[in-house]
Amino acid sequence: MNDVRIIEVVPYNPQWKLEYEKEAAKLSDILKDEIVSIHHIGSTAIPGISAKPVIDIMIEVRDISKIDSYNSHMEVLDYIVRGEGGMAGRRFFMKGLYNRTHHVHIFQTGNPELAKHLIFRDYMIEHSDEAKSYERLKQELAESFRLDSVGHVNGKDAFIKDIDKKAKIWAEEKRFRLEK
Repeated sequence: MNDVRIIEVVPYNPQWKLEYEKEAAKLSDILKDEIVSIHHIGSTAIPGISAKPVIDIMIEVRDISKIDSYNSHMEVLDYIVRGEGGMAGRRFFMKGLYNRTHHVHIFQTGNPELAKHLIFRDYMIEHSDEAKSYERLKQELAESFRLDSVGHVNGKDAFIKDIDKKAKIWAEEKRFRLEK
């Protein structure tokens, strides 16, 4: 058994969408009374780019305080309960410690992280040049920080913040055009 998490970026796999759909159905069965919406986010949700093969799922719920009562149900699905996981107002679960397959991020309606993640994903889907730049950066970081997930995350930080700014402007302009 591998006791070190190896950072690996692999070519895009169309199965990622199907894996998301299968897992989303399982999560919906468990959290059905709480869910407002459920989304595939992260790099595996951006068609055509290489990514770490971890499916990120974001769930919007009515009341985040009720989610802790589902921890044992999540453990039955082999999720590791991480509480807020370093982000206030979130509940975070991961499937697999060293060989992760899924991350689940749960936020309450109104949390700005919901829109931020969706806008980032949609911006990257619509701006393939930016997505390819992100892909190249992640590949370089995976080589440089193969055994250092903190270094890998820190290496993406400035790029992600830059994209977040561009994506926010893009989303506002898009909404403005739709309202006209």
